Amino acid sequence: MTSTFRRRVLYIPGYDPIPPRRYRELYKREGSDQARISGYALEFGARRDRNGFGWGVKGNFDGAATEAEIEVLLWADIVQGSMGQSIAATYLQLARTAWAYIGSGALFRLMRLRRGPVLAALYPVLVLLAQLFSSMLVGALVGWGIGRLSGLDWWIGLPVMLAITWAGLNLWRKYDGKVFAYYLMHDYAFTAASLGSYPPALNERLSQFADRIAAVLADEWDEVLVVGHSSGAYLGVSVLAELIRSGRVPANGPKLSYLSLGQVVPMASFLPRANQLRADLRYLSARDELAWVDVTAPGDACSFGLCDPVSVSGVEPADRKHPLILSAAFKQTLSAEKQKELRGRWFRLHFQYLCAFDQPGDYDYFAITAGPLTLQDRFAGRQHSPGRIARAVNGWTAT
Repeated sequence: MTSTFRRRVLYIPGYDPIPPRRYRELYKREGSDQARISGYALEFGARRDRNGFGWGVKGNFDGAATEAEIEVLLWADIVQGSMGQSIAATYLQLARTAWAYIGSGALFRLMRLRRGPVLAALYPVLVLLAQLFSSMLVGALVGWGIGRLSGLDWWIGLPVMLAITWAGLNLWRKYDGKVFAYYLMHDYAFTAASLGSYPPALNERLSQFADRIAAVLADEWDEVLVVGHSSGAYLGVSVLAELIRSGRVPANGPKLSYLSLGQVVPMASFLPRANQLRADLRYLSARDELAWVDVTAPGDACSFGLCDPVSVSGVEPADRKHPLILSAAFKQTLSAEKQKELRGRWFRLHFQYLCAFDQPGDYDYFAITAGPLTLQDRFAGRQHSPGRIARAVNGWTAT
């Protein structure tokens, strides 16, 4: 009888307030498409383990039977708590965040790596300032006109200008679901608020994630795969570093693997007080307890494509083993029609790692999470993708 390969996947989202069921819907929809394109079979259902939120998937890959249980490690409540800001508070966040990156020199060093994610970070700043100045301009013109007509000049014009400016800012915010300026501002402000150090609530949540992974490792799986996407990629580094430091990876237990996707590690590790993250990067990169593969794509303007998160952060140890830097190669793995469809859709491209490829290459999220090979076996013998950026440009390297 053919044995079934059993995997447990624990997914750490990025800065995302959406409910976890959206990830389940995305996985099922895109997984069905990828299975059809690639010629394997996936069947979705419930998990045996009812702790947390997740789903199950059974696969058949050229006769190899698989069974996976996927769980989302939630911190959306912390994200939501950081987003409940007034308009005035958001503009104060803008000033503080800009100063954190400019005053520390991080912004200029980040631009030496990839300009795409830096421009993405500047986008909410420029949009919010444009919204402010346009609202003020309309308010000033209307206020000036009413003041002149009334003969009271600025006594009437100034209150009118302020009222219209405020109304304009509220109107802009109402339509932020289309431009995402407030959302992105809250995202970057969350990272910069403590200059790269983890706030207490997040630190506590990361410890809970480590506890959860430790509990899963005690069960009978062939592989326990942790996946971190976007800012969840650097959170995964700290979670796994804590797990290994505490000696909770059993020597004869499941294979522990880490897949970081679309990482934005430098946005945090280049800040002055990111000592914990830098220490975790250095530590994790030299450990034998896990296999670590980092997948990005130069076509993803929201990630630091092919930037080695350990090396560019200036913390690479002499005995470095991880991560393997691979490209999702959007220009080769997505057809010309698909690339045209996704052109200009930054956020959708940033989530492409979790989606189907119509011209798939080595990277296949669904084969990795539901297929019959461990992450280490799947990429055994692979070298870093051409174009890997490994020069240390971080000005803050204390751990």
